Amino acid sequence: MTEVVRLDWRPALARSVILRHDQVRGVDLLVLPERVVVLRGSAGSIVELCDGEREVAAIVEELERRHPGAAVADDVPRFLAALRAEGWLR
Repeated sequence: MTEVVRLDWRPALARSVILRHDQVRGVDLLVLPERVVVLRGSAGSIVELCDGEREVAAIVEELERRHPGAAVADDVPRFLAALRAEGWLR
């Protein structure tokens, strides 16, 4: 079961994780020590907002503005919780 994410959490990439865009494949990547994770769909744009300044609520609000009608209020906190569980967000 995925943990519950507080809306006042200010997610940021872990120190050992870098967000990169692969121009050749047209995908966003999380570059980790000895591993690369390919981000599909809008995952890269979500992670890009995880700057340690924005709270989860502000990230959700921004994504709702960008993607009206999308189920971001439920999906984004779950996605961020999964990334934190992997140790990719702090």
